[in-house]
Amino acid sequence: MSLAQITEKIKNDARKEADGILSKAKEQAESITRKAGEECDEIQSGFDARFDAERPEIFRRREIVATLDAAKMDLRAKRNLIEDVYRAALEKLASLGKDDYLAFCGRLLDEAVRAKDEKVAVGKNEKYLDDSWLDSYNAAHGTTLAMSDRKPDIAGGFILMRGRTSVDCSWDMLVKVLKEKQEADVVKRLFPRE
Repeated sequence: MSLAQITEKIKNDARKEADGILSKAKEQAESITRKAGEECDEIQSGFDARFDAERPEIFRRREIVATLDAAKMDLRAKRNLIEDVYRAALEKLASLGKDDYLAFCGRLLDEAVRAKDEKVAVGKNEKYLDDSWLDSYNAAHGTTLAMSDRKPDIAGGFILMRGRTSVDCSWDMLVKVLKEKQEADVVKRLFPRE
């Protein structure tokens, strides 16, 4: 055999061996790809089955959260409506005509006076309760009440003070007390079906 023939035979053997190795590699790659595809399908199937099993629970939870959110919004709206009722009561007190305002404050003062020499503090923007009103009250009731220099931040009414004690007859306090005592009744009237 000549050198050229030996070289050609070596090349042919090398090609056959390379083709065999390549063929095995392709088979292995196809096998790995097929197995990976099967594993992906199994994983996807597992996720799908798990999602299908959990879907009702997910929707149930979403429904619960939505129901709670709706209930919170409903409660907030009701709370706002109740607050509007008490704001309206405060506005009604503030808008009383002079005679009704003074008569109401006189009745409040009748209930609040104990020592007959207390001081009466009225708000900065008080338009009816003044020294002349208090003088008329003193003359009619035999008291020696005096106006205080103190001007509390109240919407109307007064605060009766003697020493360290005081009786808050401001509109704000009256509405607050009214709210504490009658809120349940207001709720029943505003929302009778609940």
